[in-house]
Amino acid sequence: MTITSFQPPQRVLMGPGPSDVSERVLQAMARPTVGHLDPSFIGMMDEVKALLQYVFQTKNELTFAVSAPGSAGMECCFANLVECGDKVIVCQNGVFGGRMKENVERCGATAIMVEDSWGSAVDPQKLEEALKAHPDAGLVAFVHAETSTGAQSDAKTLVELAHKYDCLTIVDAVTSLAGTPLKVDEWDIDAIYSGSQKCLSAPPGLSPVSFSERAAEKIRNRKSRVQSWFLDLNLVMGYWGGEGKRAYHHTAPVNCLYGLHESLVMVQEEGLENSWARHQHNHMALRQGLEQMGIGFLVSEQDRLPQLNTVYIPDGVDDAEVRTRLLTEFDLEIGAGLGGLAGKVWRIGLMGHASNQKNIDYCLNSLKAVL
Repeated sequence: MTITSFQPPQRVLMGPGPSDVSERVLQAMARPTVGHLDPSFIGMMDEVKALLQYVFQTKNELTFAVSAPGSAGMECCFANLVECGDKVIVCQNGVFGGRMKENVERCGATAIMVEDSWGSAVDPQKLEEALKAHPDAGLVAFVHAETSTGAQSDAKTLVELAHKYDCLTIVDAVTSLAGTPLKVDEWDIDAIYSGSQKCLSAPPGLSPVSFSERAAEKIRNRKSRVQSWFLDLNLVMGYWGGEGKRAYHHTAPVNCLYGLHESLVMVQEEGLENSWARHQHNHMALRQGLEQMGIGFLVSEQDRLPQLNTVYIPDGVDDAEVRTRLLTEFDLEIGAGLGGLAGKVWRIGLMGHASNQKNIDYCLNSLKAVL
């Protein structure tokens, strides 16, 4: 068998991620590879750091991109902040709160679960009850934008509650970063992680993270070594930290970082607030079209993510057949439901470069044709 070069189909990506990548970002990634300690590359790393501080709305010095997908950003936060024997309150209202629990337990800590129904926001009252019941807890973890349901929780209120009871916070912003208001410094978030492939519209493979000085101090004063060598921030920041000279830690994904840099430049050009407004505007247009087709939303309007629309599959419609036909006949990808929502909902993404009127019209017309 002779294998030739891979030529991927041209898809319209309107699932839960990855989102469409612009031609500008693809061209940036095709630029010549340089060494990961090359002075020119180090200068670009400083710019990536500054641009990430902008999109996170933070001055945190400990802000950079983990050289791996968003799940590694999650593990980076937990591995560095959680030690064996700790007690962590985890709020779960979908799949990714469950992954937080898994991380806590793999660190040898105890996860105290605060559970809300899938499709609902995290209930601050339930969190406060858990904080009162477990005064020895040191951390609160929750998902700002739950990718499995399209529900958005009130991060500012949840962080305020955690700090009221002397807990640090870990926040999942994989789907919210650059798509919906997120203000790390104003909301006083301690540790936060995201992914490159959602509203930033860069290819998958990098995880932006940011840590407050409170969190950095906890990491510096751990009783035990971080269980992961690769994700140990005491080592990684020798490579990302400071200006100019970097200590060798790992070979960074050079061209992938070119792509992230370009996508962040595009967010800066548009303006972060304008990006938030565009995602909301396009959500309203998609919602109107779906509701005219009799398709309703899982999440109540006040808790709904504009960039990830989880909608009920109409009665009598075969979930897998519709998604397969959309892909094969229209080159359009939408997402299936996860967990208990499998076969009941579709997840339609309007993220980053894919969040535009042309895609909305194409999605609605394709869905009408298949249904």
